[in-house]
Amino acid sequence: MKAILGKKVGMTQVFTEQGNVVPVTVIESGNIVVVQKKTVEKDGYDAIQVGFGHIKLKNVVKPIKGHFDKSEMEPKRFLREFKVSNVDDYEIGQKINVDIFQPGDKVDVSGISKGKGFQGSIKRHGHHTGDMSHGSKFHRLRGSLGASAGVGRVVKGTKAHGHMGHEKVTVLNLEVVKVDADKNAILLKGAVPGPKKGLVRVREAVKESN
Repeated sequence: MKAILGKKVGMTQVFTEQGNVVPVTVIESGNIVVVQKKTVEKDGYDAIQVGFGHIKLKNVVKPIKGHFDKSEMEPKRFLREFKVSNVDDYEIGQKINVDIFQPGDKVDVSGISKGKGFQGSIKRHGHHTGDMSHGSKFHRLRGSLGASAGVGRVVKGTKAHGHMGHEKVTVLNLEVVKVDADKNAILLKGAVPGPKKGLVRVREAVKESN
């Protein structure tokens, strides 16, 4: 499983050799290091733990600092795990860069979507409004919750108002348009979840579409 961590820089556009414009999202990556190897015998599964992003030493709590000291490396801001088929292909301290991908590859991108705050059910779930005439008195209200004497409470999972956004979102089968190893950047066709400077995970597509 080829995968990297990166920071969403923003969107721009590039031109193909045929003169067509392609909207792309720029992901800045590089300097991802292998911090720990996990095996079936010890942990129950095969995976590697990687670190990414700069962090000041004064902002690192002691347990995390001790974890990095065990690997004899500088602390990183983010720690994530990548499942791999063979952990022996990796070594502690090994760097993973964007050049593991090539233009034309299909990837899945995961990130935390933008938070929208507290929203009503119309914006959050696309519910219909009431009549907008003057005498309606029912414009953007929630409406019936569907509970009566038989239930006597609101059923869990009912689509209602509440916190919107700030959820893990995965976009499948995005195409790699360009890989710039010198700048540790990768350009993906289309949009990816999250705000600018947000952390994203780019991995090879699990179920590539034709």
